[in-house]
Amino acid sequence: MPELLYKDLSYCIRGIAFDIYKQFRNCHKERIYHNAFILALKYRDILFETEKRIPVIYEEKKVGTYTPDLVVDGKILVELKAKPVIMKHDLTQFWHYLKGTEYKVGFLINFGHPDGVQIARRVYDSAR
Repeated sequence: MPELLYKDLSYCIRGIAFDIYKQFRNCHKERIYHNAFILALKYRDILFETEKRIPVIYEEKKVGTYTPDLVVDGKILVELKAKPVIMKHDLTQFWHYLKGTEYKVGFLINFGHPDGVQIARRVYDSAR
C-alpha cells in the first residue's frame, strides 16, 4: 500500500478541524472557522497563506484564478464551509479546483453539519 501523501500535515489539518469543531460546534459563520484555523496553524508554527490567488490552467494556458481559503505549507489546499450539508456539487467543484492547479492534495472541511465536522480529503496526481 502506498504511503499517504503529506501524512503528518494531513493529520494535523484534521486535528485542527476537530479541535475547532469541539469548541464552536456548528453555530458560526465561515469566517469564524477561517480565523480560528489561521490561529491554530500559527500556534503550531505551520506555514500557510490565506486566500492566495492561484492560476487555473487549461491546456497549458491560464484561464482563470482560484482563491482557496488556505494553502498550508505550500502543499495542501484547504476550503472551509459552514453549511448544514456538503452537497455533491460542492465536492465536484472542489475536485475541479484542485485538478486545475499544481497542488496534489486538498481538504474540503465543513463545520456546519449538526452531527460533526465533515472532512473530505482529495488527492489529484496520477491523471496529470
